[in-house]
Amino acid sequence: MTDRPDLQSDPERSGRLAATGDWRIDAVGGRGFSTAALPDDASGLDATAVEQLDSVGALVLVQLAERMGIEPAEIVLRDEHRPLVDAVIAASGSDEPEPDPEPAWVSFLAHIGEVTTSFGGGFKLFLGFLGLGVSSLLRTVFRPSRWRITSTIHHMEQTGLNALPLVMLLSFLIGAVIAYLGATVLKEFGAELFVVDLTTIAFFREMGVLVTAIILAGRTASAYTAQIGTMKSREEIDAMRTLGLDPFVLLVMPRLVALLVMLPILAAAATLSGMAGGMTVSAFSLDIGPDLFMSRIHETLNLRHYLVGLVKAPLFAVVIALVGCLEGFKVTGTAQSVGEHTTSAVVQSMSLVIVINALAAVFFMEMGW
Repeated sequence: MTDRPDLQSDPERSGRLAATGDWRIDAVGGRGFSTAALPDDASGLDATAVEQLDSVGALVLVQLAERMGIEPAEIVLRDEHRPLVDAVIAASGSDEPEPDPEPAWVSFLAHIGEVTTSFGGGFKLFLGFLGLGVSSLLRTVFRPSRWRITSTIHHMEQTGLNALPLVMLLSFLIGAVIAYLGATVLKEFGAELFVVDLTTIAFFREMGVLVTAIILAGRTASAYTAQIGTMKSREEIDAMRTLGLDPFVLLVMPRLVALLVMLPILAAAATLSGMAGGMTVSAFSLDIGPDLFMSRIHETLNLRHYLVGLVKAPLFAVVIALVGCLEGFKVTGTAQSVGEHTTSAVVQSMSLVIVINALAAVFFMEMGW
């Protein structure tokens, strides 16, 4: 029977430990050689008395050498055991220096590259999803049998009617704030009447549709993502495909059409509500009565101001609906994934709405509209 692995002090040389016995996996497994068990004056390791050795035993010998503070290559071995121990040393990398830490500026540039690449891939995916939406809309509009009327009306109620009180309240308060700010500046010049012009043009051109789009980006885009993401995590979308149904037509088209119809209506309601807020401030703080307020609107307001604001509403609706639905289809099946993509849908839709609105404002002003 082969002896069990053991460590003994070498009687021929002080401070050297002699490894003896069978150092294979079956024998050495579960047998530990802790640092505390090693003598303080241990300065060498002689393994020439080892009878049998495999890779596990060689690894234990290398670890013992490291704990003793000597180089693993200095272990005294039999000639037939030396190649195996050298291979274990090379594989463990114990003789390789640790790489220097990466400079902070390199990590920063790498992060910028990752974000840029991710943005490019996401934008490409959004364009593909937009093309799919346009083609599906064109195929469906001429086939009434594929219209999802009940689902569309349901989403019109959820998107439009249920959001109407919030949109009108916030627009009223924003209109009051704009009127207050205008009054604070224009009072110094005796031009309080121009508060009406400021409030009117701001809401008809920009604020009415922008406030509505931002509210729906936070309210509706997140709802679309959560609904579709939950369906995907429950494998309901896979079941639709198995039945030969098109998930895009069933899930995306009703939401897209509902938002295309309701966002311009909500934008008009937000514009009127914002004007009401400005009128209230003008009546109580500037002594501009409703009759004078409406008369000034009639003098200064032009149809092009309202059309400039209204033309952006369908574009905002498409962006909000498609971003919300696309993020829902990206959900991987966990609750954490649903939350992450819901947050991403809100951030992306709000950012795109504000960027598009800014570009449109610059374009229309440069065109003299």
